[in-house]
Amino acid sequence: MNSLPRYFCLPPSAFCLGLALVCAPVGAQGYPAKPVRVIVPFAPGGGVDFIARLVGQKLGEALGQQIVVENRPGAGSAIGTEVAIRAAPDGYTLLEISPSYVINPSLRPPKFDPLNDYTPIVLIGKGPFVMVAHPSLPARNARQLIALARARPGDIAYGSSGQGTIVHLSTELFLFKAGVKMTQVPYKGGGPALIDVIAGQVQLVVAPPQTGLPHVKAGRVRAIGMTSARRIPTEPDIPALAEAVPGYEATNWHAMIGPKGLPRAVVDRINAEVRKIVSRKDMENRLHSSGVFPAGGGSPEQLHELIRKDHDQWKKVIIQAGVKAE
Repeated sequence: MNSLPRYFCLPPSAFCLGLALVCAPVGAQGYPAKPVRVIVPFAPGGGVDFIARLVGQKLGEALGQQIVVENRPGAGSAIGTEVAIRAAPDGYTLLEISPSYVINPSLRPPKFDPLNDYTPIVLIGKGPFVMVAHPSLPARNARQLIALARARPGDIAYGSSGQGTIVHLSTELFLFKAGVKMTQVPYKGGGPALIDVIAGQVQLVVAPPQTGLPHVKAGRVRAIGMTSARRIPTEPDIPALAEAVPGYEATNWHAMIGPKGLPRAVVDRINAEVRKIVSRKDMENRLHSSGVFPAGGGSPEQLHELIRKDHDQWKKVIIQAGVKAE
């Protein structure tokens, strides 16, 4: 009987090694080999778009490929989100998200499972809002505001950036935990709401720090408190609302996710690069200017836990307050 050719008689260990190399995940080899698309489910010029372009530029330099930011606004961010979630899980289509990702499913039932049909990658940063009031409102802090609202239920009007937005829900969460009632006046964006507080048309609004704090410093409005769990280092004189309402916290955050099934090697590469980018002093300063504190660290699993926690919290608020999509 003829013997097998010498080259075919490999030892089992060598054969298994070769098989492992052949079967290694294709998406992890030489990634990225072409430009990477990051979908922003909002129009250009907003906070999510700013963060995506700021981090995307540096990420492209680190990866050696261009990061192409693509704006896909509509349906409160649902349109762009679904495009990204349905993309091939190869690392070439990613999604920039904010709290709207976890709020929308309770307002507009999506065509995917927001807690399972995605791959968490990295938390870029998070930050609080600031609650500000017109100086004529006879309340200088959260405790006085709560006492006033209890004495005059429904009389205090607060502005919001629209029905079901993070600004609206952050205020409703405060009212629920404080056990008081106020009247919402929805606007087409946070800017018009803040303008009307300055003009005295409404008494109160929750605003991003980068837009609200300059008016506080100019004396046009009064800071009632930050929506963080504790005082923030950059504004130590402004109390956290949680000092008057234990357990209250409402934060705005920015993160990057991908379609379900993204190779772990791709996830780990992007996670490591973004964490390095946001830890740089120049990037920290840029992020602070938009009211965001760099996450500085965090695994994909920790991002998934944040998404799950916020999803449950805002769903509860939406049900309790009877919030409907516009």
